[in-house]
Amino acid sequence: MAAMTRRETLVAGAATVMLAGRAAATPVASKPKPLVIAHRGCSALRPEHTLGAYAKALADGADLIEPDLVATKDGVLVIRHENNIAGTTDVAVHPEFAGRRTEKIVDGERQAGWFTEDFTLAELKTLRAVERLGPVRPESRSHDGQFQIVSFEEMIDFAAAEAAARGRMIGIVPELKHSTYFGRIGLPLEDRFLATLAAHDYCRRAPVMIQSFETANLRTLRNRLGRPANVSLVQLIDDPAAIPADIVASGGTGSYATMTTPAGLAAIATYADIVSPASRAINPLGPDGRLGTPATIVADAHRAGLRVIPYTFRPENRFLAADFRDGAGDDARNPAGSIAEIRRYLATGIDGFFTDDPALGRAAVDGVGP
Repeated sequence: MAAMTRRETLVAGAATVMLAGRAAATPVASKPKPLVIAHRGCSALRPEHTLGAYAKALADGADLIEPDLVATKDGVLVIRHENNIAGTTDVAVHPEFAGRRTEKIVDGERQAGWFTEDFTLAELKTLRAVERLGPVRPESRSHDGQFQIVSFEEMIDFAAAEAAARGRMIGIVPELKHSTYFGRIGLPLEDRFLATLAAHDYCRRAPVMIQSFETANLRTLRNRLGRPANVSLVQLIDDPAAIPADIVASGGTGSYATMTTPAGLAAIATYADIVSPASRAINPLGPDGRLGTPATIVADAHRAGLRVIPYTFRPENRFLAADFRDGAGDDARNPAGSIAEIRRYLATGIDGFFTDDPALGRAAVDGVGP
């Protein structure tokens, strides 16, 4: 029998961890099903990054759930997509925090709002999450005000409890947000993150996929963590013309476009296990808004020994390729169209994907539905 490639070994290892706790008689397929990752939880139907969103995602069949991590004033890792919480919490209606509205430059972008690093965890706990996309997602919006901001430790405990109750491993996919920025303001994320992982036995057993759009933090984590069987590092790929924030800060060069060339992917494989581009980088849209010819990034990444897990599939017509939209309007949910689009991407050989609606992702992978 021929020796397994690095990618085959990684995929097989992920499958072994994901299957832990299932019946011993369950056969293990030689090629595991693509992983369904709940993007910020079930963010199509609940306010993102809340326990409500994560609970819905797991009920709908997600294999892994994603927390984005930022720091508080008192150094706690909390789960928000960005450190600017103006659009995802009700902070604007809290008069006691009106004076904390400010402007900052984060990763080269000037923003106005309220920022997690200006609040203690106790203060953030007085806020409630709201739907970021507002009227685009009325079901999620109907849950505005119901859920607190969650700390990373609370989310790990939640995942461990859900795993025990459901009798299956639940993976977590934390993303370190704005590492260079937080390091510069005296709140470096990496030590806090590693200490949190070390404090939780669940993180030594469950799949943990650590993501970043930056590169230096992933290299640091690889050096400090080594290569435990349950941990994978994920290099996120942003707009091709952009440059990772850590490279900009150090005065270096090298855009995301160069990172997705065969040579760039080989370089990523020296410190990461997975590359995560936007879905349209895998199968771009043509001038008519329909899916065009797939790019070579999946095959190129696999040759480099990397798994490929793109982001993000969303169920509303406005986010779908023209091939899959229906006539119900831009903001209408289109489950059949979303499932069909995901299946087109599965045909390219991806190893998993991020979705705002895990029930539709599960259906696409399992061959259920339209």
